[in-house]
Amino acid sequence: MTAFATCDICDADKADTNAAFRVLPPRWREFGGLASFSGAVSTVQCFEDNTLVREALESPGAGRVLVIDGGGSLRTALVGGNLAALAVAHGWAGVVVDTIVPSLRPVA
Repeated sequence: MTAFATCDICDADKADTNAAFRVLPPRWREFGGLASFSGAVSTVQCFEDNTLVREALESPGAGRVLVIDGGGSLRTALVGGNLAALAVAHGWAGVVVDTIVPSLRPVA
């Protein structure tokens, strides 16, 4: 993986007008031991049920990053050790779980 800086990517994509390029707020915690990862993004939206997460991670990852919209719930874990192992086994580059409360989402 090539090293990159978020500011350089933002500069390179500043002319984007179709909302294909977005930056998530810097409020993430790392649990997998990697300093960074990258890849094409696939998304899953779920609320307190990780069935769709499992289905996604059982498919070939091909270096993609799975971004999970957890619907704002902090009551249920959506990814644990078993699903993380499944992601590695199927070639996913990484998983990001977003649990920000929908009413607190930044306005674009």
